[in-house]
Amino acid sequence: MNRIRIAQFGLGPIGIETLKLAATKPWARIVGGIDIDPAKIGQSLAQVTGVSALKGAKVHGSLDELLAKARPDVIFHTAVSRLKDAIAQIEPMARAGISVVSSCEELLYPPLREPLLAKRLDQLCKKHGARVLGTGVNPGFVMDVLPICLTGVCRNVRAIHVQRVVNAVTRRGPLQKKIGSGLPPAVFERRFKQGLAGHAGLKDSAALIAHCLGWKITSLTETCKAVVADHDIKTPHVEVKRGQCCGLHQHAKARVNGKVCLTLDLKMYLDAPNPHDACQIEGEPALNLVLNGGVAGDGATVASLVNAAPRILNAPPGLLLMTDIAVPCFA
Repeated sequence: MNRIRIAQFGLGPIGIETLKLAATKPWARIVGGIDIDPAKIGQSLAQVTGVSALKGAKVHGSLDELLAKARPDVIFHTAVSRLKDAIAQIEPMARAGISVVSSCEELLYPPLREPLLAKRLDQLCKKHGARVLGTGVNPGFVMDVLPICLTGVCRNVRAIHVQRVVNAVTRRGPLQKKIGSGLPPAVFERRFKQGLAGHAGLKDSAALIAHCLGWKITSLTETCKAVVADHDIKTPHVEVKRGQCCGLHQHAKARVNGKVCLTLDLKMYLDAPNPHDACQIEGEPALNLVLNGGVAGDGATVASLVNAAPRILNAPPGLLLMTDIAVPCFA
């Protein structure tokens, strides 16, 4: 089997862990990385990741610099959450005929936010033989792909309700800050309304579910409230005093023909008790799934990216949805 040539775009915590996992795969050959951090540019990936086997691959400051040295088949893209920013970074990769697996939350279902940009990227991929996929744990699995899979044994489906409770103490530092840890509650809620804080991708998960079930959403709303700490909390990344924000309670609701058919409820905060993921299908048969402990977001996100690489290369060129490729599984 010819090994898949892999490069990494974005060498933050998720990007580094993605490279480290990919380096363990017999089907992968790591050829380089891309980052804008001057301190990383020019270093070997062995220096950045601590994986000695990657000493022959370098960190480059741009895609052009990487392509002057090596040509990857797949780039793992772990840089931004917003679709416009992601497409601007990904389009040159697609133009070069390179396939991309991205952790960008809004890339899960691109037609929701940027239908024209999504159409342009899809056409670009088809022209140059590239594939682009947005995936992850949430969005990308727990609150969308998993419920969709459950409906595969249903004779009919009337509604879907998904809940996720995450103890954010176990998560990486950037996420603890993104959910408002340490901010005054009113400041966090204002930042959420400005699109500067909170979880990205909840509406996108709802849109993907509706798309797969053939539901036409007539109303899609989202709310977010700060969770206020009732005790002092200190993690390796943040320090939160009682009365400050320690996370969020975010909720999305979709109506189809005036009826609420989809609810997605996310609680993600420091010291959240009883972390779990749950899904209820109203239909025939009715289904009720609970994953006690929940799906560990950071490590599982890395796995979802790496496991998707062989599958997208077996899919036709284009801007792909998770439901366009083979069923996710360990690669």
